[in-house]
Amino acid sequence: MLKEFKEFALKGNMLDLAIGVVLGGAFGKIVDSLVKDVIMPIPGMAGGMDFTNMFAVLKPGKDGTTSYDTLKAATDAGAVTLNYGSFITVLIQFLIIAFCLFLIVKGINRMRREPEAEAPAAPAEDVVLLTEIRDLLKAKG
Repeated sequence: MLKEFKEFALKGNMLDLAIGVVLGGAFGKIVDSLVKDVIMPIPGMAGGMDFTNMFAVLKPGKDGTTSYDTLKAATDAGAVTLNYGSFITVLIQFLIIAFCLFLIVKGINRMRREPEAEAPAAPAEDVVLLTEIRDLLKAKG
């Protein structure tokens, strides 16, 4: 049984999958930082909006208040919130990851394509003339 497990765990596909998961996790962290630290501050500065603090209070907190300045203040007060700002951030992350994967797959497909067979070159002019002479001689005799 130990031998079977060793064969299963050390198969090429299993190692490829493990490497893909680790790289995918690292790539996810890079995209997360890109979105949170580089992309999201730009619309926040332009419109004065902070996507992380965009939420709607569905149920007031323990103090009965329905108006909070930050999401942290709302959750600390025990309010039930709909965090649509977080959803917007995650949606942007998804679109960036999907676009990057699209570019990777497109590049791999381009590398895999076999070069198209070239059309046969037209015969040289002297070869065409010699072929016509041959055909005429065959027709006469």
